[in-house]
Amino acid sequence: MQSVYRSVSLKIALLAWVLVAVTDRSFADGDGPPTLEIGASAPDFNLPGVDGKQYTLKSFAPAKVLVIVFTCNHCPTAQAYEDRLKALTADYKSKGVSVVAISPNYPAAVSLDEMGYTDMGDSFAEMKLRSKDKKYNFPYLFDGETEKISRQYGPVATPHAFVFDAQRKLQYTGRLDGSEKPGSANAEDIRVALDAVLAGKPVAIAKTKTFGCSIKWMEKSDWAKKAPSVWAKEPVDLSLIGEDSLKALLANKTDKVRLINVWATWCGPCITELPEFVNMNRMYRNREFEFITLSADVPDKKDKALATLKRLQASSKNYLFNSTDKYKLIETLDPQWQGALPYTLLIEPGGKVVYRHQGSIDPAEMKRKIVEKIGRYY
Repeated sequence: MQSVYRSVSLKIALLAWVLVAVTDRSFADGDGPPTLEIGASAPDFNLPGVDGKQYTLKSFAPAKVLVIVFTCNHCPTAQAYEDRLKALTADYKSKGVSVVAISPNYPAAVSLDEMGYTDMGDSFAEMKLRSKDKKYNFPYLFDGETEKISRQYGPVATPHAFVFDAQRKLQYTGRLDGSEKPGSANAEDIRVALDAVLAGKPVAIAKTKTFGCSIKWMEKSDWAKKAPSVWAKEPVDLSLIGEDSLKALLANKTDKVRLINVWATWCGPCITELPEFVNMNRMYRNREFEFITLSADVPDKKDKALATLKRLQASSKNYLFNSTDKYKLIETLDPQWQGALPYTLLIEPGGKVVYRHQGSIDPAEMKRKIVEKIGRYY
């Protein structure tokens, strides 16, 4: 009988554990912290801005209405709304509305393959660069180090807007508007909310869903940590290529932007910058983009070149020109090339060269050139 009781007790305990596991789900399991409820007070903060200033709620005390938008650098949806957010700030500044943007993302939780629509990650240093490039007219604050403030507000995705009245009570939370494509909307939802709050009226639709990239909480960094070891196992090959096949590569009869980097094992700057190209390939290869390495080593050094590519984990398409005639390589690839290595070409579909550079590239400039061609939005 005692054994029966023990069995029943064990089953009850197991059932209780299962119920707790199902019902007591924390945001660490992927749901995210709860979003601030309508009518709640704005949690105070003390965060650094890209302009070198420190900001708190009191920094915006004169504002009749305070708009806090959680956004970031890398997300295509966030980038699609940058100009609308700038326009919103300009249009409502004279009406007593202050707008502030906060990045909630833990930078190390963003892996390279999540950066296919950007040239910048979500670090504080890169936030400063993005703000300067886009000439933000609102404060851009960083909460990615601790995420303490973001967890109190509970944004679901980037961008996610919160509108507070003069008493700093939440009157609206959700999207800016319902159309991600730039030029197809003008932040209608949040403008309607602002007009209502400024008029002292309740917001008709106080809560909307928010579409965009999920918040990169620090506990969501598993893939970013695991990805390098996965990429390291990708196969690396090297094939010989002749003059005619090289011409076909240059013609680029594909729908992809093609990046070609000419290098050699004996070229120090080439070896130094190749890891940057490997990272770019991991960033953009899931889009309309293709990276190709072209070794200028002589054919009998193919094994050495392949060993170098394997060491650098260059799992892109890799070729070695099948002739010892380097001048034939130069004239076939690009008559404008003077022959020094490394040499880089960015080629549009159809074969138009939109970027050529002799010598080491500037990685930031190169990524910007790529994103300009493949686009920042869906």
